[in-house]
Amino acid sequence: MDDQTRIEIEAAAFRTLRAHLMEKRPDVQNIDLMNMAGFCRNCLSRWYQEAANARGIEMGKDEAREIYYGMPYDDWKAQSQTEASPEKQAAFKEAFAKNVGDAG
Repeated sequence: MDDQTRIEIEAAAFRTLRAHLMEKRPDVQNIDLMNMAGFCRNCLSRWYQEAANARGIEMGKDEAREIYYGMPYDDWKAQSQTEASPEKQAAFKEAFAKNVGDAG
């Protein structure tokens, strides 16, 4: 497989993952994703931002989240996120530190 084809396949897989999380499973909470898998939608938007920045494209966290979520993050959060239990919040703190560190 040539590099361009590999890149196109990887991009298609990313778009499919995004669509799955945003359209088919918006009920799955970010905190549950982070606690179970070590990443969430915000991580995906951060990775998008980091890839853009690495290529010289200026992009901040809010802009990357809006691109990923298809709307301002606060709007999506109000529409889709629910309050997490203290147990989930504690697990999130641990998962975040382990998988993201200080990158917030």
